[in-house]
Order: sequence, then C-alpha cells, then structure tokens
Amino acid sequence: MIELAPSILSANFARLAEDVQAVAEGGATLLHVDVMDGHFVPNITIGPPVVASLRKATALPLDVHLMIENPDQYISAFVDAGADWISVHQEACVHLHRTLEHIHSQGVNAGVVINPATPAQLLEDVLDMVDHVLVMSVNPGFGGQKFIANSLVKVRKLAMMRAARNASFRIEIDGGIGEETIAEAVLAGVEVLVSGSAVFSHGNPRENSQRLLQLARDAKLQKV
Repeated sequence: MIELAPSILSANFARLAEDVQAVAEGGATLLHVDVMDGHFVPNITIGPPVVASLRKATALPLDVHLMIENPDQYISAFVDAGADWISVHQEACVHLHRTLEHIHSQGVNAGVVINPATPAQLLEDVLDMVDHVLVMSVNPGFGGQKFIANSLVKVRKLAMMRAARNASFRIEIDGGIGEETIAEAVLAGVEVLVSGSAVFSHGNPRENSQRLLQLARDAKLQKV
C-alpha cells in the first residue's frame, strides 16, 4: 500500500485545520509533523502543544519526526500530545536501541531516520525492532529543497535488507517529493511518501494530494 503523508511544515498555519481536512479528503492517510530544535538542524518549528492542537483537528495518524538533540527527553511529551508514529535520527541517538525500545514502550510506532550522508548499513542491528525507516532525500532543516537522487540507492538497499531478514518495516522518504520524483521513489521501493511543498505551496491541497497519489499508484502498477 502506498501512503501519502503531507508535511504540515509547508501548510498555512493560519488555516491549518482546513488544510488538514483538504489533504484527508484528497486521500492522505498520515500527517507528517517536523519537529526541529535549532540545534540538531538549523531551524525551529513546533512542540507538543501544536501537536496536541492538531490532534483535536484530525483523526489521521500523526507521524512525528523528531529532528532534535536528546530526543529521549521529549518522546513521552509528544506521545501524550497525540503522536501515533515517532521517528528519531540515527545521528542524534547515542543509544539508538534503547531509544527505540522507549518509543515502543509508549505504545506508538517507532521509526529511525537517516540523513543523506548516513549509510543504510548502520541500521543493520535495529531493523528488526522498527516499524518504519525514513530516508531523508534532502538535508533536514528546511522545506522546498532539491531532491538528492542518491537517496534512492539507500531505499533499494533497505528493501534488500528487509527481504533478506523477512522483516516488515515500511520505507518512508522525505524531501523534494513531488510530481517529478514521486514515481522513481515508488519504483525504488518507497511506501510512505512525505511531501510538503508539492501539496501545500500552490494550488488546492486536496487536488494536489489526489494527483500525487495517482502518480504513485500508477508507478506501483508499473513496478508490478
């Protein structure tokens, strides 16, 4: 199943509830929430109170991506606020195995994220305990960046690693996903597509979501 997870980083926060409703009507099955602390990445975004407000506005699962230092300190707060998925960066976790166990202990899906310069092989020892792996196809910190094509090499590697161990984690991608890149991402093995600018920055978010999902599904049929 191909899923679209619009990133609210690119939404209009003055009408966030309306934008969220629009993408849900367009077929989105997740909402991607980018949390940045100004330390791990050079930007500051939102915290648990915004996630709690978002939780009241939608029944869609919230895919919370922690681009922060010391994520263990904040996992419980985001779960309490309404997160359904929590993803942490391999690069930010001193004890990644322990962090993933902590996320699961909170009763939510646990994911691990790798930056463009991080090899997929570094996740070898945690792949049996994650629900999803998020491949960054831009350097994290800002929306609207250019897609890094080499990220698809990691997607294909992860798909091979998953098959070899008969694992079930989902492969997610974030950064530069739009009409020109969505098909190649799906063909490489991506199942959860995070898209911000292509959904929210122009036109109608509902129609944009529908169009991106149709392109993804067409690519999936081509792969089959």
